[in-house]
Amino acid sequence: MRTFVGSCLLAFALLGQAAAQLCQTADTAKLPRFDVVSIHPFGNSGIAGLFAYPGGMVRGGHLNLRMVLMFTCDIPMERIQGGPAWADTAFYNLEAKPSEDAVSAKSNPANIRLPPSEEQRRMLLALLLDRFQLKYHIEEKDAPVLLLERTPKTLKLLPPKDAKAFPWFGGLRGGVVSEPTGIAATNITMPELAVRLSRSFGRPVLNRTGLDGSYDFRVETGDEKEAEHATHDDVLNSIVTGLGELGLKLTSAKTPTTFLIIDSAEKPSEN
Repeated sequence: MRTFVGSCLLAFALLGQAAAQLCQTADTAKLPRFDVVSIHPFGNSGIAGLFAYPGGMVRGGHLNLRMVLMFTCDIPMERIQGGPAWADTAFYNLEAKPSEDAVSAKSNPANIRLPPSEEQRRMLLALLLDRFQLKYHIEEKDAPVLLLERTPKTLKLLPPKDAKAFPWFGGLRGGVVSEPTGIAATNITMPELAVRLSRSFGRPVLNRTGLDGSYDFRVETGDEKEAEHATHDDVLNSIVTGLGELGLKLTSAKTPTTFLIIDSAEKPSEN
């Protein structure tokens, strides 16, 4: 059985003031629909994640309701609240195909790990409303956040070696940052970096750098011997140190933040 990789999930969650905009403003009566949809409980196999294929096909596996909402609404799971207990424990495989006259039916994504298009996300929202009988509302609440900002230091961010590479941020040995040895990234934008940092720190991180484009970087903050007995706080301090070396910082703040509240939902029937 395949399992989720954190970076796969985070690639779809674009944190910021525009989060949940689609799910907040969409006219549900006018949402486009997939032409064919198949949903089955997750078994012992399946594609781990949610991916867009040439021809507009969307396939996913090991997905619970909260995950699909995250992909659909561009909002981190930490800000999706409420709902039945099974929204976290019931996992599904899904496959959805648009009609031939849909814009996405003519798509040919260079990388299936890129986010679904706007039209595909609107179709996913319709799928949730129809098949999961989803009812929800959006709330703005003051919540503690971290602001990703520039410092007076010279930036040490490098242009990406490969502008088509999958955006990635993590530890020096790959994967998520789990050791206090340093941080690295390839072809990462500041909004995407904020998303990944929000997972590490357990609260929203908002991009306030004003930096456009994508970057590579690699910063060593410790050695492997120190990693043997490291705590989670050691890892977080290492990230903060690494950001400082790059000319970036995290600042605590409290700001109005968008939350999606699940009012009710029902498990979908198989087909």
